[in-house]
Amino acid sequence: MTPKPTLARLAADLAAGRTTSRDLVEAALARIADPAGEGKRVFVKVYAETARAAADAQDRLRAAGYAASPLAGLPVSIKDLFDVAGDVTLAGSKALDDASPAKADAPIVARLKAAGAVIVGRTNMTEFAFSGVGINPHYGTPGNPFSRSLIPGGSSAGAPVSVADGMAAVAIGTDTGGSVRIPAALCGLVGFKPTQYRVPRDGATPLSTTLDSIGPIGVSVGCCALTDAVMAGEAAALPAPMSPDGLRIGIPQTIMLDDLEAPVAVAFRRAVSALARAGAKIIELPLEMLGELPRINLKGGLPVIEAFAWHEKLIERRGQDYDPRIRTRIARGCEMTAAEYIRLVEARGDFIRRFDAEADTFDALLMPTVPMTAPPIAAFARDEDYARLNLKLLRNTAIINFLDRCALTLPIEQPGTAPVGLMVVGRHGQDRQLLAIGMGIEEKLTTEAWRQ
Repeated sequence: MTPKPTLARLAADLAAGRTTSRDLVEAALARIADPAGEGKRVFVKVYAETARAAADAQDRLRAAGYAASPLAGLPVSIKDLFDVAGDVTLAGSKALDDASPAKADAPIVARLKAAGAVIVGRTNMTEFAFSGVGINPHYGTPGNPFSRSLIPGGSSAGAPVSVADGMAAVAIGTDTGGSVRIPAALCGLVGFKPTQYRVPRDGATPLSTTLDSIGPIGVSVGCCALTDAVMAGEAAALPAPMSPDGLRIGIPQTIMLDDLEAPVAVAFRRAVSALARAGAKIIELPLEMLGELPRINLKGGLPVIEAFAWHEKLIERRGQDYDPRIRTRIARGCEMTAAEYIRLVEARGDFIRRFDAEADTFDALLMPTVPMTAPPIAAFARDEDYARLNLKLLRNTAIINFLDRCALTLPIEQPGTAPVGLMVVGRHGQDRQLLAIGMGIEEKLTTEAWRQ
């Protein structure tokens, strides 16, 4: 894939008069409308006229000396579970088509608009965000930009394709068990999952109120850092990159490295070796406690019971309109008692405390984002294969949501090969530090990793 310009590059082009917001938005809309492209599967709704009007407004403001942020005038896509005033929020489903239109923009949408971002449309997703695969039987499945026969990853399925195919400069997704990082990794992009409290989740259709978080997908760590800052209500500025030299980086040995596909294992080893050559102190961490998670989440974990609480009445009324695979997963929530839910929440708190005691002396943790490259869409035809592959896609990323840590995925594949993601995990609440570390790692891997 041809490298796409970063947000910083696009902002510089706008500032220098080399392009206009209207030109950028028209180019994005043309790619969305291209009948030979993925636009009809990537977007469930396109805001063509309002995007053009917003672009023109940003061009007039810039001509008068006003640019609200580095995102001002740039085309941005949003996942189809965020409220936009006047729209019905479908969350990738048909079951909500009789719901009332949203009365107000979700806070993250309002913040993006205030920063001058031009919302070009709503991206397709796994129905109700409940899968790491990205298949949607209602609106189609966007093809992976590396090969259209492969899954894009989910649940933010359309988000990475919108960026990779030039339909948006950056995309906004959600991440409950990996739904930003998985599709970013499988599509060769950067994705960021913040500590949950950092970005307000009001106005977003929930999956798990305990685990949901909102994050960007872009072409660089800097793109994610700028967009995250806007959504968090902070000044849109880049942190200073932190060199890997001297960083203490831990590599968890339990679960995270199990059953890696060969291309993932090779790319991961190469990336770790490059960081070691750059002066990072690489330390293997047993972290045997990670092996407890299957027992803790035996009945499906927090997403199942919390999704069931939200969906119970809707399934009674419109269950026939759900993707049967999604409805079946949600219905498992009725098997968990209130007492079991309370014990699960308590077990999570204890697990986080014990994990922090073992891992908090490290500046970051490293692991493959996903243990495989993107499988073919056809591999998910049978329900049993869908369930098995979905669990494997979610395996590494979901652990980080359970821990409520911040995490990045960066592409580490060699040019011309299937995308592979490197997950860089930071401490709870230290999001900007993680982004600074990620920028340093990105710079080092870009300049050196594939020379050896």
